[in-house]
Amino acid sequence: MTLHEITLGVFYVGNKHPERVLFDELIPLPDGTTYNSYLIRGSDKTVLIDTVDPEKKDELLSKLESLGVENIDYVVANHAEQDHSGTLPEILEKYPTAKILATEKCAEFLCELLPVKPDQFRAVADGEEISLGGKTLKFIHAPWVHWPETMLTYLMEDKTLFPCDLFGSHLSQDELFVKDFSKVEKSAKRYYAEIMMPFRAMIKGHLEKIKSIEFDLIAPSHGPIYKNPQDIIGAYQKWVSDEVENKVVIAYVSMHGSTQKIVEHLSKELADRGIEVKSFRITQDDIGELAMELVDAATIVLATPTVLVGPHPQMVYATYVANLLRPKARFATIIASYGWAGQAVEKLSAMLTNLNAEVLPSTVVRGSPNEDDCSALCALSDKILEKHKSIGLIK
Repeated sequence: MTLHEITLGVFYVGNKHPERVLFDELIPLPDGTTYNSYLIRGSDKTVLIDTVDPEKKDELLSKLESLGVENIDYVVANHAEQDHSGTLPEILEKYPTAKILATEKCAEFLCELLPVKPDQFRAVADGEEISLGGKTLKFIHAPWVHWPETMLTYLMEDKTLFPCDLFGSHLSQDELFVKDFSKVEKSAKRYYAEIMMPFRAMIKGHLEKIKSIEFDLIAPSHGPIYKNPQDIIGAYQKWVSDEVENKVVIAYVSMHGSTQKIVEHLSKELADRGIEVKSFRITQDDIGELAMELVDAATIVLATPTVLVGPHPQMVYATYVANLLRPKARFATIIASYGWAGQAVEKLSAMLTNLNAEVLPSTVVRGSPNEDDCSALCALSDKILEKHKSIGLIK
């Protein structure tokens, strides 16, 4: 068993899970994931930063045993979600005198989620410091990253931030550290899109809060560790900003080919106008790829056939996800095709309550698109071009 000492007295005791293919029964994991846990040995006290998913509890306990850990004074719970907290009961059983350090809200959640008791906690205040002997932990409350109880932990002497889910990525790889950010950036952006994007405004504030802290390492609870923290911080600053790109994301379903033809024609017209287009056929493509492209798209197009007078159920799903993620797109529109009747536009429009976007006029096509329909799609492309120019994306 390989044990990694990431800085003097700080050990990686987490686990890889390359074979996991789905997270939260929703998010595809094309590259697996990791559950990162860290052991810190001060001259006076020993601390475990987060635990691991219950499925990997034996590996965590085995690593602690290999390190000869006889006592743990504190277990830091940065976040209550079970992929980080799920092994707490086993840790407390093996190390019964350990106290859990967490926000008050996190302690409340953990008592509801796990068989732990209130007297096993010590709530820590925002900015509070605890000495371990030669090493000092500082706690930074960061609610809504991505639950309301979350916090970050900073190891002051080692200039190491343990942010739990913030700056994470679902990526299982051989290297513990990021060697080439360009090879990690896509996984990190996908993770941000799927998990952090709905809380963009709060995360923007937390980035300001930690701006004055000096980091040598960022050690998240999913994915590799950053030796060049500004790589991921810079990426997050861009993602949480109001900046969008000259890009249209099209999500669609096609039952008998009509919607497919519409999307292909629209995509060509947009491309001819110098606009990048990313299209996703919801019944075939990875919803995580769609989420990632929504991070910085200026315009969203939802294109659906009609099923029993309403939108296709898979487009209802895609629209629900897009609305839930709260992307910063400036413009949105809906395209519907139908055979004999339909209210697909009205029903999808009613679902876009979280999008702070200007909704452009919808396009409705009966049957296979004809010459008039193609003219309408050209007009829509002109409108999108005009809107992109209006916010300075195209000169």
